[in-house]
Order: sequence, then C-alpha cells, then structure tokens
Amino acid sequence: MAGFERHLADELEAVREAGLWRELRRIESIQSNRVTIEGREYLNFSSNDYLGLAAHPALGQAAKDAVEHFGVGSGASRLVCGSLGPHHELEAALADWLGAESALVFSSGFAAAQGALMSLLGQGDVVILDKKSHASMIDAAKLSGATLRVFRHNDLENLEQRLQWAAEQGGRVLVATETVFSMDGDRALLAKIVELKDRYGAWLMLDEAHALGCHGAGGSGLAKRLAKRVEIRMGTLGKAVGAAGGFICGSRGLVELLVNKARSFIFSTAPSPAVSASAVAGVKLVRGEEGESLREQLWQRVEELRRGVESLGWGVPAEPSAILPLIVGSEAKAMAMMGQLREAGFFIPAIRYPTVARNEARLRVTVSASHSSDDVQALLQALARCEI
Repeated sequence: MAGFERHLADELEAVREAGLWRELRRIESIQSNRVTIEGREYLNFSSNDYLGLAAHPALGQAAKDAVEHFGVGSGASRLVCGSLGPHHELEAALADWLGAESALVFSSGFAAAQGALMSLLGQGDVVILDKKSHASMIDAAKLSGATLRVFRHNDLENLEQRLQWAAEQGGRVLVATETVFSMDGDRALLAKIVELKDRYGAWLMLDEAHALGCHGAGGSGLAKRLAKRVEIRMGTLGKAVGAAGGFICGSRGLVELLVNKARSFIFSTAPSPAVSASAVAGVKLVRGEEGESLREQLWQRVEELRRGVESLGWGVPAEPSAILPLIVGSEAKAMAMMGQLREAGFFIPAIRYPTVARNEARLRVTVSASHSSDDVQALLQALARCEI
C-alpha cells in the first residue's frame, strides 16, 4: 500500500504544479440561474441547462409518477428485465421529434458514443474527427480499434485530405463532429461536410448535444434537415432537455445493430425509469409552445451578452450560441479571473487543459432562458472590473 500511496501523491503533486488541480464543489440548491455553495448564493453562468428545464415542475412530476408506478431502479440491463415502459416511450418520442426511424437510449452521451463507434468500426477502418470533437468521441474512436485521424477544426480542405487518404486504405470510413462545439460555441459546416463524406463514400456521425433544444424547428437541432444524408445522430438529455442520459438515432437497422452489439448498452443496467420519464416530459416541453417561448428568451439573453462582451473587447462566435468562451490563455490567468468573478458573486469555473488545448484556458460562459436581462448586465459589469 505504501508504494501505491506514494504514486498517488506524486501524481497529485504533478497536477498541482501544472496548475490543473480540480475539486468537486458541493451545490446545495436546485440547478437554476442561481446556485448555493457553502451557504452563499451565486449567479450561475456555467450550466448546460439552456432552457431552464432541470427544475421544471413537469419533469419533477413525471419522475414522481414513474417512481410510483415503476420504482426507482430498473433492476437489470435492457436485454434482461430492465426494458421498462418509460424507456420505450422516450425512444419513440425522440425518433418522432428528430425525424428518425428509430432511437436508442443510453445511460450517458459518453456511453452512446462508445456504443455506436465500437459497434460499427474495427481494425482496418478509419475514424476522422474534428480536432475539437468531444472526448467521448475521441475515446470511443480509440477503443473501436479503427485508425484515428484528426482534421483541423472546421477546415474542409484538411478534411478532404484525410478522406482522400482514408479512401486508399480499403476499409470503412466514418467522419465525426459536433454540430455546436461544446467549448467554443461555434458550428460545424454541416452541408459541406455532408457533401464531402458523400463524395468519398464515408459515413457521418453528428453529436447534437449542444444544439438540441436550442436550434432548429421545435428545438430539433441542426442536423434534422440533413437527416436523410446523416447515418448517425447522437444527443444528450441532460442539457436543454433538463434530464439525463444519451441516445443514438437513425435508421431502424442502426438501432437493431446497437441493441445486439453495443457493449455500453448490453452490459449496463438500464437508466432509472424516473429519469427516462422526466426526459419524455422535457422533450414535450421543448417541442411545444413553452419551449418556443423559452428559446426566444434564451436568444434575447444571448444577444444581450454578445453585444456587451464585444463592447468590452472580447471576441464572440460568428453565429449566436448559448456558449460564449472568454479565452484568456494561461491556466493561471483563467483561475485568477474565475476567483475575481467568484468574489463578485458569479459561478463560472475555469476551463483548462486537457478539456481545452494548452494556452487556451478560458471561462466558458453559458446562457439560460432562466437568466434575466439584469443578470446579464450584472455579469457584464463584473467582467468590466476584472483584472487579467
């Protein structure tokens, strides 16, 4: 044990020296535009709860009803005896919302990415990822056994070079990217990516985690209009939908293959029926009149923040996004700015390597429909006072 503990101590010291120390912060309140930590209330500009649904009464009631009818736990994996009514209702709701033949729910977006890529690809195949794709897709690509190649962020010429190389290898080729990038808030060039992958006979996997609920008709994301030309769409239920879990949607054949081959699905206990039921309620809200109203509020706050941040000299993504990165460079600067904002009553954790590249540390400001204009103005005033 002594040798093991020495190893742990050395590793932790290396993390501290690199300025990358992380710790859990206990939130003592519901998820909202305000959170309580150690008895103090902070304005929260860090959540992915873009429409403010995480604490919505309709989701809570759906969870309570599911617990009364199905209990808390699912008891087993979906293929044993854990495939409960709320799981099937959620998959039907997702497929209908997103215009897909079928959908399959996983315990998380991470598990969904692993299930899909590890089922579809293997040795001799090639995965081509945008450099800023989420860690779930990077890890899934590595675990699949396929050859991994990366193209420069949103660089179509570089993507085509990778596709030309991959076409010569003789195996299956899959391109994967986010539609709205989680750390930068910018968008993939979807129409042109689809054209390129079709030209070279590749498949395409799109991660809609940060687009669903916010973009597209009925909050259905950016990929739906291209759905007939996109083989695999992935999303999460713990962001704008307000619940938890991940999913894959696409053709019926794709879902049937995943049911039979996706290890992260087959060998995992099914999600709690309460969580899946709350996700069904979240999807209904996102698609309905209330969802439309919440999106209008969200984009009003986004525009107010964009204008204000630009007036302070910060750059913003070319297209509006609920994610606005304030890139400061070094980890030390990001931590210092985080500390100043914390003192001023704002909760915006610093984002550092390895979540983002070295020297691209930042504060990742996220906006919610639950924020008011006064909240945004208060943040802008605090940012103006920051010294970095």
